[in-house]
Amino acid sequence: MLAPGVTVYFVRHGETDWNATQRYQGRRNIPLNATGRAQARRNGLVLSELLGSEASAFDYVASPLLRARETMQIIRRALSLQPDDYRQDPRLSEIDYGHWEGQLLHDLPTTDPEGFSARRADTWNWQPANGESYRMLSERVAPWLKEIRQDSVVASHGGVSRVLRGLVLQLADVDIPFLEVPQDKVLVLSAGSARWL
Repeated sequence: MLAPGVTVYFVRHGETDWNATQRYQGRRNIPLNATGRAQARRNGLVLSELLGSEASAFDYVASPLLRARETMQIIRRALSLQPDDYRQDPRLSEIDYGHWEGQLLHDLPTTDPEGFSARRADTWNWQPANGESYRMLSERVAPWLKEIRQDSVVASHGGVSRVLRGLVLQLADVDIPFLEVPQDKVLVLSAGSARWL
């Protein structure tokens, strides 16, 4: 799904207060907290050391959600690039958690026991009311991935990180929703491989 010879440097947005309390964000525009800004700076410095003077030749694209845009701006400052000079693509937005957005993870067995059980039974296909399943997210991200023709730096979300690895590494659907999604590492994707920095 990723063109041969092309590398994607994927950064999940830094931590938000909602991440810290395990509150579902989805499409909500939640800003980074101090920890999240530090994580984004760390990832920007890693990319600066790796990309060096070649950094300006890369394509830069972010989810339009605030936390991803903030992360991209911090990364670009670390690369000595103009902070706002990057593209946004709505296909890179986080999975839409529908009626779960704003809810705390530990409350869900009580507030939505049927949905909680259904998601545990089939995390890949479960779809919240007015939201998306992981399968739908993967179908949204796949066309974007096929369009990439140059090395790129991407700031996006945990769900997007998971489905991208599923597509690039051809992983089993049942495993994809449970892949790790650190906020203080850079995911390097190329045809058939993935590694962390």
